[in-house]
Amino acid sequence: MNYLTITGLRHLRMPMIGLGTWRAPPEEVQNSVLQALDIGYRHIDTAFNYNNEEAIGLAIEKWLEMGKGSREDLFITTKLPHIGNRSKDVEQFLKLSLNRLKLDYVDLYLIHMPFAFQMNESTMTPLQNPDGTFVLDLETDNVATWAAMEEQVRNGYVKAIGLSNFNAEQIANIYQHSTIKPSVLQVEMHAYCQQTQLIKDCRLMNISLTAYAPLGSPGAQMHFSKKYNYNLANYPDILGQPVVGRIAEKHRKTNGQILLRHLLQKDVSVIPKSTNSERLKENFNVLNFTLDDGDMEDLNNLDKGEDGRIFDFKFFAGVEKHPEYPFQNLLRKTEELA
Repeated sequence: MNYLTITGLRHLRMPMIGLGTWRAPPEEVQNSVLQALDIGYRHIDTAFNYNNEEAIGLAIEKWLEMGKGSREDLFITTKLPHIGNRSKDVEQFLKLSLNRLKLDYVDLYLIHMPFAFQMNESTMTPLQNPDGTFVLDLETDNVATWAAMEEQVRNGYVKAIGLSNFNAEQIANIYQHSTIKPSVLQVEMHAYCQQTQLIKDCRLMNISLTAYAPLGSPGAQMHFSKKYNYNLANYPDILGQPVVGRIAEKHRKTNGQILLRHLLQKDVSVIPKSTNSERLKENFNVLNFTLDDGDMEDLNNLDKGEDGRIFDFKFFAGVEKHPEYPFQNLLRKTEELA
């Protein structure tokens, strides 16, 4: 296993290959986590919003009880939800996640989104207006939220803290106003959305990168449509990209393995999601070959910049009106083309 060294109150080793669990239902994810741990995965990524922390906790508990490893062998990431992005709510939601995961601490805790919604207290889901738009919390203060995150590190409930889906300006603001610096940024990253400048910006601040949707999240479109009645035009088939296929044939690997290896060679950790046992093995076995300079250049040239972004979060109807919506540049560009 390859690792990235990240900073908290002390240095930690984060496995570069992890298991993503977004859209993994509880009835499937418990078995998937157990299979993944048996394969050799030690990094499991989840979130309060994924509604599967309890199943993941059961899997971890079972694996530990079977004597297959210790808690110290594992690297567990979860996230503060968009309904709890307030300084006063950080401890509450972290303890809820710890209780669901059956853990005393998590290795990495991320602010999941830079924006926030008002919460339905009875269901712990975002409030929605009669027209279906989400009720925004327009008083979001990410610096104050971050200070509360720092306190959880000092309390021993978290080893390291970081951000997810923040833009460069938002990250810099946290960095400048923090005592414990962000250790990891988790963002959408794949061949069509390579985040080149954001990587450079983060490295200047000693922030490591984790790529979600590294394979282009081929099942997300159905999820957007079913849950939010939202369809992204021209949803990309990155796994079917001919350049990726040609390089895969050259190395006798799958297209997915090529896409993952491309990111790993940029020192970006990856968290592909799968509940299929063969895919779990394929996604993990990407350290026994190397892409040459020509391969890397061909894959780098697939980058579409902001035009390659899949997750603009506009499936949260009305989110673009939030002052901390992170893709204002993309929004302005869309308006100019309209």
